[in-house]
Parts: sequence; structure tokens; C-alpha cells
Amino acid sequence: MTRERLYLYDTTLRDGQQTQGVQFSTAEKLRIAEALDRLGVDHIEGGWPGANPTDSAFFEEVGQTRATLTAFGMTKRAGRSAENDDVLAAVMNAGTASVCLVGKTHDFHVTTALGITLEENVENIRASVAHLVAQGREALLDAEHFFDGYKANPAYALDCLKAAQAAGARWIVLCDTNGGTLPHEIGQIVGAVIAAGIPGERLGIHTHNDTENAVAGTLAAVDAGVRQIQGTLNGLGERCGNANLTSLIPTLLLKEPYASRYQTGVTMEALEGLTRTSRMLDDILNRVPMRQMAYVGSSAFAHKAGLHASAILKDPTTYEHVDPGVVGNRRVVPMSNQAGQSNLRRRLAEAGLEVEPGNPALARILDLIKTREAEGYSYDTAQASFELLARSELGLLPEFFEVKRYRVAVERRKNKYDRMVSLSEAVVVVKVDGEKKLSVSESMDEEGCDRGPVNALSKALAKDLGRYQALIDDMRLVDFKVRITQGGTEAVTRVIIDSEDGEGRRWATVGVSANIVDASFEALLDAVRWKLVRAGA
Repeated sequence: MTRERLYLYDTTLRDGQQTQGVQFSTAEKLRIAEALDRLGVDHIEGGWPGANPTDSAFFEEVGQTRATLTAFGMTKRAGRSAENDDVLAAVMNAGTASVCLVGKTHDFHVTTALGITLEENVENIRASVAHLVAQGREALLDAEHFFDGYKANPAYALDCLKAAQAAGARWIVLCDTNGGTLPHEIGQIVGAVIAAGIPGERLGIHTHNDTENAVAGTLAAVDAGVRQIQGTLNGLGERCGNANLTSLIPTLLLKEPYASRYQTGVTMEALEGLTRTSRMLDDILNRVPMRQMAYVGSSAFAHKAGLHASAILKDPTTYEHVDPGVVGNRRVVPMSNQAGQSNLRRRLAEAGLEVEPGNPALARILDLIKTREAEGYSYDTAQASFELLARSELGLLPEFFEVKRYRVAVERRKNKYDRMVSLSEAVVVVKVDGEKKLSVSESMDEEGCDRGPVNALSKALAKDLGRYQALIDDMRLVDFKVRITQGGTEAVTRVIIDSEDGEGRRWATVGVSANIVDASFEALLDAVRWKLVRAGA
């Protein structure tokens, strides 16, 4: 059976940039566009040229792409021709093969927001689309507030679409701008639009997630006949976001009836890069990736309950709807106070520790995990610390060195620029092979800025470990997270530290104390010890 083509239209760089707190630089937009092109989307909407310098610069600097680059703007204003509208001209001057114009289709917005007659608005749509077509551009109409408009005045909403259709629009995109239309309504209304004479192969869908139904609404529209899907990476967008392409793309490729009925520009090989692309975007935004995100989240294939882990050992399909590898993700069996011995033995095996069932150390490890998690530790997110704990109970953790004492001091003083700054200094004394070694480090960087007490401690600890020093020289601290686990005067601080080495390994360790410095040092110690274990010291 020949599969129908679905076209993927990404608006991360335009609608995604309208997310509260998000502002891409031109360099970041270029990097994201490159990743989207590699993924295989059909259209990349780069922004609104003329609306801000960043968007204009993007269109000037972006190179050739397989995907069709699209500029976004609005239909011409009333009282002037499309040829003489300077705002429309700025969009056209971006030189893209494709242009998407937003036009009102809800009568309330036409008369209230624009303050023009319904007839003037229809003419604005017709004339603007005709102008794009006459200039040889692929024309798209974003039918703003279409679903609300259709429910209020279906005849007028359809008149707006038909004006774009008659003028030669390639795509007419039905927008649930306020995000309040439920999936069954979207399906019914799309069906009515097609019945009114606008074929599905010229229709697109653009949903927002204000009722947590953006993905479901998009799929309902596909079921009803639309053939273009608009969305953003990680569901970025105004208010609650847009339809999430990192959920939609694998659903279309892996789930029935979509997988056998339709095809997209995304290959199965490209799909394996989806998780990497999702996390790249979060890295650009300096945001912590959402663990529970479908397909690409770090918890999407995490199996915490002992019953689940036991079944996963026998057959992963017992608790996984797809193989995590097809989207570039991985299976995680974390340790926690809910873990059973099957879960524990699997996690130990992943660390290279084969332990026979019935070994009394298993029960001790589980009891210790439960006790320590009650104190505030978390081994879900600190697998390296879990491994060290288990190795210690199994008698498989060498005592590489002994910490005799450490101290951190923070003072304010003038730097080389004659500015008052903080300076953190740490002293660490360790005993290695019977010899005491004292190391002192400051945390000031080349610009004379303090990097903080934890940075000073990390540098001092890793400064001189004798015969082990060469094994840790490629280590670096890449993330530092602090959580207060109890409030009030008995607050407990949990610190999670992510470390990385020159071989590309990344691992997380945990420390807990009422004192944030003590908690940090405990996590730092675990990071160094895990590295030495992995290095075969």
C-alpha cells in the first residue's frame, strides 16, 4: 500500500521563541536550524524578518538547507495595497521560497482587535496571498483563531479560508490559537472544512497546549484529513506551548495506524538523533530537560518499581511501548527505596558487578539505600554514588586515599581591576600511600571573578593525589544542583554533582548534609572515587 505524505513544519524559531524567558541569538537560531534540517522536517520557519534584528540577521546568514526556509509575517493592512505595505515588504525581502502570513478568521477579532469590517479582512487575506503567488513564493495562510472563529461564525471563517484558496495558497493552516479546542472538536471541524471544498492535502494544523491536548488535537486533525503538521521542539511556544514535535514525530513513525498509512521526511536513522536534538535545545536555553517528556525524557524508559525491573529483565516489552534506542534514548533502572532485589541485581550488572541471588549483601544494600534516602539522599539521579555504596558493601571498593581534613574560606578583596570581589580558597589534606599531601586552591578565574567555594574545593581535592593524579587530570565538574530537602531550622541540603572526563563519560554523585559545603565535598569525593574505579586504579 502506498503511504500518504505528511509534511512537518517546525516553528521553534518563531513561535517557540515566543515562550516566556526564551530569546535566541542569531547563532543559536542557526544551530537549531541545522539540527532541524538534519532531523528531516519539511519547513523551518525562521522568524519574522523586520520585526527584530535577530530574525532579520538569521535570514541573511542562514545557508542552504534541504528543508524549505519560511519567513513569517501578517497579511497586508487595510487601506493600502499589498505592493505598498512596508511590513509585508520586509517579510518578502527575506528572500525565502516560502512565506507564511497570519490572518484573522474569527469575526470577533476582526471587528474588535483590527477594527475593520469583515469584508476588508477577507480582501486583506486574498490580496496578500495573491501577491505572494505573483512573486513566485509558496504561500501559507495561518488562519488565526480558526476553531474559535468557526464555532462562533462558521460561514465567515470558511469565507476567509476560501479567499486564500482562490488566491493560490499552497497551505491553509487551521490554528487553535488559544489552545482550548478539544481533540474531538478539532476532528469534527476539520471534517467540515474538507466537506466545504478545501482538500486535506492543502490543510495544515497548528495547536497550542493550554488543555494538554496539543499532540492529541494534532493527531485528530491528521485522522480527519490534514496533511501538514506544525509544532515545535520540546513543545516550546506561547503560554503552555505548541504541539510537541519530539512527541509527534516518533508517534507518526512508530505507532499504528500512522506508521503504515503515512510517511514523513524523517528517516528511522534520523529518528535516532531525536533525543540528542531535544537535549541540545535545552542546553542552548540553559534549562534542565524535562525528565517525564515522552520518548526523549531521561525518565521515559526508567523502571523504578522492583516488579517492573524484574519483568524488564525477562522482556523489555513488558513495560516499554517502544525500544528506547530508536529515538536515541536509553533504558534506566534507578536505585531507590522502592527497589527490589531484581532491580538491584540488574543495576549492579550494568556496573559490571555480577552478584548471585541470595547473597546477603543484597539485603544490606537495599536496607542501606532505604535508610539513606530517608535521610535525603537520592540514588535515582546519582548512579555513581549508588555504585560506590554497593561496592563498599560487597568489599570491592579500594581505599584509594584518606581525607584527613579540609577547610574553605571566603573573603572580599580587590582584584586586578581594582574591584571588590569575593575569593574562595580551599585547603585539603589527604593521605595517599601513607604520605600526607596538603593542597591549596583559589577559585578565581582569569577575569578575576570568584567561581565559588565548591570550585575551590574541587580544584584542591584534585590537585595532588599522588600516584592516582594522572588518572583524574581529565575530570571536570559540569553541573551542580542543590536541593533543600527539609525546611525550617533542621534543613538538610542535597547536592548532586555531574562530572565528565576526556573519554566522554558523564556521571552523577550525591552528598547530603545540613552544611552545603560538607554535602558538596561528599559528592566531590564520590566523583573522584568513581573515576578511579573506572580507571582501574
